[in-house]
Amino acid sequence: MSERKGGWFQRLKDGLGRSAGSLVQGIGELFKKRKLDRQALQELEDLLIAADLGPLVAHDVAERLARDRFDKEVSDREVREALAATVAEILAPLARPLAVDPANRPHVVLVVGVNGTGKTTTIGKMAKALREAGQQVTLAAGDTFRAAAIEQLQLWGARVGASVVAGEQGGDPAAVAFDALRQARTAGADILLIDTAGRLQNKQNLMAELEKIGRVLKKLDPGAPHDTLLVLDATTGQNALQQVEVFRQVAKVTGLVMTKLDGTAKGGVLVALARKFALPIHFIGVGEQADDLQPFAADGFARALAGLDAERAAAS
Repeated sequence: MSERKGGWFQRLKDGLGRSAGSLVQGIGELFKKRKLDRQALQELEDLLIAADLGPLVAHDVAERLARDRFDKEVSDREVREALAATVAEILAPLARPLAVDPANRPHVVLVVGVNGTGKTTTIGKMAKALREAGQQVTLAAGDTFRAAAIEQLQLWGARVGASVVAGEQGGDPAAVAFDALRQARTAGADILLIDTAGRLQNKQNLMAELEKIGRVLKKLDPGAPHDTLLVLDATTGQNALQQVEVFRQVAKVTGLVMTKLDGTAKGGVLVALARKFALPIHFIGVGEQADDLQPFAADGFARALAGLDAERAAAS
């Protein structure tokens, strides 16, 4: 892993700087030699909700503080430690690496999400990490509605040494997925990553398309796809919750990837998603470089979001 910008935690902290900055400033303004009374707790909840952590997480943080510090003077540092500890508790059970099962050969991963979230780039970055880990990778250019998506995936394949199966623009995505699985099996690939279109204007069409992809894959492998990853763009904030709702209906989403955490003050939405849906979080992205997509680590994320350093938060 590259040590650019001082290592992964520092890059994560830098990437979450806008999200953490608004929280640190808001908490600092709220808690200046102030007792933790009902009014203070309500204002804290409002602040956390405004920072996209959602009402459930805001309530969890307030409850933790009230249990230990109610009617006592509390510092902004104590509040941020409590925030980090609560967020880490929510996220820790969901921080799971993407497990490639060698029994599948290939392990088929369907990658879904709204256009513009960074699906194709995420697939390329995942392919790079998998190739560096010694895995043989095949990519399927299943977003046949955008020529740019097909070309982008081909460029990633050439860059990282992964085979790419593509059809014509406007072709049948299910046919591309079927051909890709057949070729990946013949080549003895360890993993097949399938790109898809993400047009939400007509949910029925999207559902039919993803169902067809799943149906044709099962003709070759009844267990495929073995994972369905939903890629979300952190800059969309609360809209990400609606996207999870939709894609859970149209595809059997097994895990999440969140991109563009470095471009927004809305990074807290990942915690809101975790609290509401409890889906595994496999990767997060905090930059444009290939190694800026990394496996998700709950404690580091929690502390970076609260503007704290890297050591584990003490139980509050």
